[in-house]
Amino acid sequence: MKIVMLIFSYLLMAVCSAQSLSDYDNTSPTFEVENFFNGPLQALGIVLDRGGKVTRRFSVKMLGTWSGEEGKLEEWFVFDDGEKNTRTWLINKQTDGTYTGSAHDMVGSALGASNGIALHWDYQLDLKVDGSVYRVTFDDWLYQVDTNVVINRSYIKKWGFRIAEVILVINKQ
Repeated sequence: MKIVMLIFSYLLMAVCSAQSLSDYDNTSPTFEVENFFNGPLQALGIVLDRGGKVTRRFSVKMLGTWSGEEGKLEEWFVFDDGEKNTRTWLINKQTDGTYTGSAHDMVGSALGASNGIALHWDYQLDLKVDGSVYRVTFDDWLYQVDTNVVINRSYIKKWGFRIAEVILVINKQ
């Protein structure tokens, strides 16, 4: 019986602790993707394993361009072990204010929405790790601190379980 109660308590905490975009009602500055991700940006980040240990560090140069409701965000990654990688996001703002995005290593489309200071993306990615490719889900939360700084916290999940986390600080140049 104790084990059943322990499992139930853990599941209840997991459900109750989930954040939602409505948590950021009436917060400012309002996160406008097309304004923040327009022009040159620089970011520094870390990757943490499921226990919270830092396993990698990296920097990213970014360039965002927008034309109407369509944006492109080019990213150039350099990791602490010398690995380099690139990703180009193609982003579309929908009529309802949400966003869709795609990239070469993404499975299907990313779905995004913003409210107040927060932007939330959900997507699947084919992630290369030590020569193997793993299909994972990103639960991506970005928070606009001010007009020039965004903090990005991404939960990486496999089969619904968190396997890693990425924390990234993005600065407009």
